[in-house]
Amino acid sequence: MRRMSFAKRGFLGGMTLCGALLLGSCGESTGSGSGGFHSKYSVARNALESGDYARAKRSYQRLIAEAGPLAPRLQLEYAHAELRAGNYAEAARIAGDLARSQSGEARGAALAVQGTAQHEQALGLLAKGEGKPAKALLTQARAALSEVLKSATDLDPLGAMAGRRAQIEASLQKL
Repeated sequence: MRRMSFAKRGFLGGMTLCGALLLGSCGESTGSGSGGFHSKYSVARNALESGDYARAKRSYQRLIAEAGPLAPRLQLEYAHAELRAGNYAEAARIAGDLARSQSGEARGAALAVQGTAQHEQALGLLAKGEGKPAKALLTQARAALSEVLKSATDLDPLGAMAGRRAQIEASLQKL
């Protein structure tokens, strides 16, 4: 099991809190019996929080199909599960697709996951000596995080995203 840096854990915890607050603010109506939906959501959320990412992903995939207006928020949590599982390319793809269809804080949250996933994927490529594709991902990650830091500053209350963007800048200067 990979160890996560303190900054990364703080960022991911913040994203989890943001997702939970966004989801919780949507009320009870999901289009299907809310009691069953909430129970299923609890299973997915608990799996994500306990590190059972395979179960979390399966649960989120099933929930998204019945989520109605909550689908974008659950897609964000699904992308977050992919990120935590180390599936950075898939997390970036899901979050990027979501960001293109959202605005405001929802877009910012999706861009934060996208940028984080792209950064982590780039770090893996750099470790393998693959500088050119890593540079492209770092550039995309910088753009995503820069937009978040410019338009949704409340998503980075502890400065973890700003710190990540600074790490990206330093890596790009070396390439």
